[in-house]
Amino acid sequence: MSIWTVLFIILLIAWLGGFTVFHVASGLIHLLLVFAIISLILHFVMGRRAV
Repeated sequence: MSIWTVLFIILLIAWLGGFTVFHVASGLIHLLLVFAIISLILHFVMGRRAV
């Protein structure tokens, strides 16, 4: 897996956990969701680069 996929999975799990467990910090949790979506989009846009 690429670094973007791993980052997306980690941020998505953190968002889901934070949204259900720590409802107080909802602003930060939604920022995590935005970062997860951006990393997923970058993963698909950039694709796998040949080195």
